[in-house]
Amino acid sequence: MANSEVNPSEPTPARPTWVRHEVLLLLTLAAAIAYLTRNAVSVAESTIRDDVGFSIRQSGWLMSAFFWCYAALQVPCGTVASRFGSKLAMLVFVAMGSFAALLIGGAPVFWLLLVAQVLMGAAQAGMFPVSCFSLSHWVPLAHRSFACGMLAAGMQVGAIVAALSTGSLMEAMDWRWVFVLFAVPGFLWLWVFWLSFRNRPEQHPYVNDEELALIRADGSNDVGPENPPIPWDKILLNVSLWFLCGQQMCRAAGYMFFASWFPTFLQKTQGVSVKDSGYLQALVYAGSLAGALLGGMLTDWIWRRTGSVKLSRNGVGAAFLLGCALLILSAWFVKSTLLAVLLLSVGALFASMAGPCAFAATIDIGGKHVPQVYGSMNMAGNFAAASCPILVAELFSWSSNWTIVLLVFALIYLMGACCWVMVDCDQRIVGHGEVGLEKR
Repeated sequence: MANSEVNPSEPTPARPTWVRHEVLLLLTLAAAIAYLTRNAVSVAESTIRDDVGFSIRQSGWLMSAFFWCYAALQVPCGTVASRFGSKLAMLVFVAMGSFAALLIGGAPVFWLLLVAQVLMGAAQAGMFPVSCFSLSHWVPLAHRSFACGMLAAGMQVGAIVAALSTGSLMEAMDWRWVFVLFAVPGFLWLWVFWLSFRNRPEQHPYVNDEELALIRADGSNDVGPENPPIPWDKILLNVSLWFLCGQQMCRAAGYMFFASWFPTFLQKTQGVSVKDSGYLQALVYAGSLAGALLGGMLTDWIWRRTGSVKLSRNGVGAAFLLGCALLILSAWFVKSTLLAVLLLSVGALFASMAGPCAFAATIDIGGKHVPQVYGSMNMAGNFAAASCPILVAELFSWSSNWTIVLLVFALIYLMGACCWVMVDCDQRIVGHGEVGLEKR
């Protein structure tokens, strides 16, 4: 009979190191810090407006200024990672964002607040294409949607902390010192990131062969040279990318309502205080947080069970945006503040569940050109987001009816569900002279 016992003289196979998880944690923390500073502005909006002295229309432009710059610079800033590497790009962008938070706290007049918002928009325009680009190097396909969900969850954690803490901190200190305080985590993050991050797994001294093999197992992370030529003609003419941009526009516009005017919406329609409106906004963000994690896990689970990118991307995206539209429509009919916010929170959860599959789709379609594809999608989405605060302000100025916005956003999410039907995530963009299959 064969000896089944393990020979003690044989070396134990090495386990993969966990550096990929540390990279994901760092990128998730950066996302949380970014959303902490950008969402604190919406909670403090009425206080800043009264203290500095400007109109509600100017406030709409102030909140949208971030998103105009954020949208316009998505592709240029994302391309910085292709040219100079993810590490240098992230260091520059996070430093810019932290300085912008300091500038908000110190701005004595409206135009300096506007400059700070523009600077923060430019900084964060590069952070997320670069983060997605890094995930394409560090995370295998079978776990990529969950990683994208973690990144999205980090955004929501930052938003929740902003919603829960900004109002309370403003009761204890001047609003200007709140923004100075919120700038500190970014500067601390820069030091840790500088010491521990590398652009690719093979460059990291603590990644062993087993972890590198795990990351490279399906071949989808082998993105070739550091600086491939960018096939703009193929990117701009990719029909699937057009509809991917369409669903992102719908999701971003809907999310922007919650991130900008939602506290004021509650204050005006339900008579809640600034502090309580921040708590209720946090409830919606909690739905988005849960949705980001659940959506990532569900998308990866469907892909592992079926091997179908269409089901795991298009199916998840369309189904949950449709569900979100129906829940927002239901909130329009109810009178209870708590019930309406609960419906909107579940709707936000559904919309957020469609987020990780969209992030993963940019990696599926982008191939070696993820920063440009992700940047194009996010640019389109944030042009819609930039328009949202102005649209809501004008809609209220015209109708004096805050509740009508719920009908508008239910329709917007329905349009997003329709866009997912037309996306083909199997069609990968391959540049001129690149070796590879366009059809995965």
